[in-house]
Amino acid sequence: MSAGLSAYAELHCLSNFSFLKGASHPAELVERAHRLGYTALAITDECSLAGVVRAHVAAKEIGLPLIIGAELALRDGPRFVCLATDRASYGHLSALITRGRRRAKKGTYELAVTDIDDGLPGCLALLVPGQDITQSLDQARLLRDRFGSRAWIAVELLARSGERDRLARLQELSEETRLPLVAAGDVTMHARGRRALHDVVTAIRIGKPVDQCGLELQSNGERHLRTRDRLAKLYPPELLAATIDIASRCNFSLASLRYEYPEELVPDGSTPTIHLRALTEAGLRIRFPSGVPDNVRKLIEHELALIAELRYEAFFLTVHDIVAFARSRDILCQGRGSAANSAVCYALQITEVDPARMSMLFERFISRERNEPPDIDVDFEHQRREEVIQYIYGKYGRERAAIAATLICYRSKSAIRDVGKALGLSLDQVDRLSSQVTWWSDRKELATRMREAGFDPESKMMQRLIILVDELLGFPRHLSQHVGGFVISRGPLSELVPVENASMPDRSVIEWDKDDLDALGLLKVDVLALGMLSAIRRGLAMISAFRGKRITMADIPAEDPAVYAMLQKGDSTGVFQVESRAQMTMLPRLKPARFYDLVIEVAIVRPGPIQGGMVHPYLRRRQGLEPVTYPSKEIEGVLSRTLGVPIFQEQVMQLAIVAAGFSPGEADELRRAMAAWKRRGGLEPFEARLIKGMRERGYAQEFAEAVFRQIQGFGEYGFPESHSASFALLVYVSAWIKCHEPAAFLAALLNSQPMGFYGPSQLVQDARRHGVEVRPVDVLISPSDCMLEPGPDGAPAVRLGLRLAKGLSAAGQARIETARQRPFASVEDLARRAGLDRRDMNALAAAGALAPLSGHRRNARWDVAGIEAPSALLRDA
Repeated sequence: MSAGLSAYAELHCLSNFSFLKGASHPAELVERAHRLGYTALAITDECSLAGVVRAHVAAKEIGLPLIIGAELALRDGPRFVCLATDRASYGHLSALITRGRRRAKKGTYELAVTDIDDGLPGCLALLVPGQDITQSLDQARLLRDRFGSRAWIAVELLARSGERDRLARLQELSEETRLPLVAAGDVTMHARGRRALHDVVTAIRIGKPVDQCGLELQSNGERHLRTRDRLAKLYPPELLAATIDIASRCNFSLASLRYEYPEELVPDGSTPTIHLRALTEAGLRIRFPSGVPDNVRKLIEHELALIAELRYEAFFLTVHDIVAFARSRDILCQGRGSAANSAVCYALQITEVDPARMSMLFERFISRERNEPPDIDVDFEHQRREEVIQYIYGKYGRERAAIAATLICYRSKSAIRDVGKALGLSLDQVDRLSSQVTWWSDRKELATRMREAGFDPESKMMQRLIILVDELLGFPRHLSQHVGGFVISRGPLSELVPVENASMPDRSVIEWDKDDLDALGLLKVDVLALGMLSAIRRGLAMISAFRGKRITMADIPAEDPAVYAMLQKGDSTGVFQVESRAQMTMLPRLKPARFYDLVIEVAIVRPGPIQGGMVHPYLRRRQGLEPVTYPSKEIEGVLSRTLGVPIFQEQVMQLAIVAAGFSPGEADELRRAMAAWKRRGGLEPFEARLIKGMRERGYAQEFAEAVFRQIQGFGEYGFPESHSASFALLVYVSAWIKCHEPAAFLAALLNSQPMGFYGPSQLVQDARRHGVEVRPVDVLISPSDCMLEPGPDGAPAVRLGLRLAKGLSAAGQARIETARQRPFASVEDLARRAGLDRRDMNALAAAGALAPLSGHRRNARWDVAGIEAPSALLRDA
């Protein structure tokens, strides 16, 4: 500490996670506080802990003590800052935030004085007096009565008029209430230079241009992290010293949070280890009725030992329980992710990927060195996933289960629109600007695009807009819900992380997103939706019913040459993951002939390998046009299965370890940076470290740079081998159905719409080219869904369902099926008995569904036009 400078800890600080109130990222605040020599920094977003994980990560990296807290405004009471001192007090604060958020609509909170009647044991409270000090007397007494010696009055001197008088009156308030004073800054930005951006986000929040915001704007730029020299001139020494005393009492760190699994997953008298083994052994008997192969048994024992060592049994039990529920309801599901393609998950029926078909090591997925939680995503039929979600809520309750958040941040278009409106541009100008200037790589390109849109980029207004938009990019806008990541806890989840209402009914969301959970090592279970699973389940059910023999995914023969022959021709319309034009072009070049080729096929047509320049080298080596070479034995061990070319995310991480000397922990940091660099940057330190490490180990500069280009590509879309393997299985299954049962394939796809690249018409045309008889919608026999009917040669034909009559209501479809108890005599008879309105009848006529009653569609149109709604008296005559 520099001589003459007082020690100081900032105890009241809002980040930009106090949405549109703070003007700095948590990491910016932490870095600035550390640079200024602060003893500690408190992040106290308004009734929120959404930003504390990012602050925790930044503070841990540079060694600054971080205090966790929140600013709270009671409906009928004071505004105060609440600080956690230990794990128990953190739980009380998190639960209080949850209570306030859950009783109000999304994005707001509501707390009353009665909510702090228990004094939030262990928490410290700092009263933030309003401008009228006399009104603060009752509020100070209220906090004193509830918090006792854990309460202070915050003195926030912000260079406003009358500050000396304000300090004197606060000292009188302290003497009268016996609450000590402490210095605080009411910080909303890390540096004074963010003042203009703060004005803009304020304008966005209240929905007015900046020039109309008046007193809503800050009167000056003092609410930033000020130098200790500046603070020493403003505050009496004892008030600055009090910040250090308070900081010394706040010993809680997010690193001390420990995830506790639900207890009800293990039967009484058993343990997680014993129960997981019992379920695994039972699953092995089903998977391998003739006996478990030696190599699989060896894998099982190795994986169970590692799971037990890292105490992850309950995670696998949780996923197994959810999958078992889905299977009990005949909901098709498939696991994927870093830990999903393991022998244990195969035995537990979490995945259908036979470990014998893959050569991936379990340590890549669950590593004792990285000490990171396992990752298993489970895809369910997209039209039935809600049943699974409600099962989780029903089993664990809304108090113990919630969905992870997704952080919605400002991107180019939204930033331009909001900043433009805040600066006073008209709606027409904002629309024109945002529609033309949706993305740019630098300010020069942005200026060019502005000029093309009819604006002068050299004007003061546009120059100001460019600067402010650049600062606003990446700012959090609001929290949304993850597509399906559940966090399930043993005790109340609200004591681990605040929970708030989602915009969807019957949903609750925690305040942390996937990256936050990863940073703290907290586990989530991903319950995701996949349309192809709906189609596969329907297709297999149709095949089973038509052939009179039950067929499941496990019954589909492996490595069928006919399936690979079809794919090698690029004949993949409707097939999962390989139906795009790019994939259809790649299939004849890659010529998949075995399962692992499909794993590569799924991953290679991605921005990662393409931008990394890895596609053509791989194809040349596969076609024998280029020799397969490896710079070293270590790299051969990583890249041999992909002919010396890195294609998967895991390979890039392994390269960093074996070729550049990264530790497993550093490789994991690289993985996280890969996922975030497009949004926040941050790959530059890794570039120098990676290339330097590879050069030191004798690798060529060109090879090192190529590896880094691959990493940058994966920053856009890094596809893991574990996910690709799970997807490859669905590629194979859907291709097998298309190859051998094209009629069922078509009907299943049509019944699962909307999904995939192609509409019903294109799918029908493709099926007809493959010899499938497709019969039209028929109002006399078609159910809502498409179905199989016996064809003239014994092969199935597809009868199109009423759902394909565009514009026909679901209620109308149901009434038609109900009214078919006896044949319809005419179009009028159909309309009357099925209660169809003119719109439904026109939809049937346009689809040709009235042909049995009217003949040609033209006649059907006339028949429909001639129907008149009968009077109520004669409706049933």
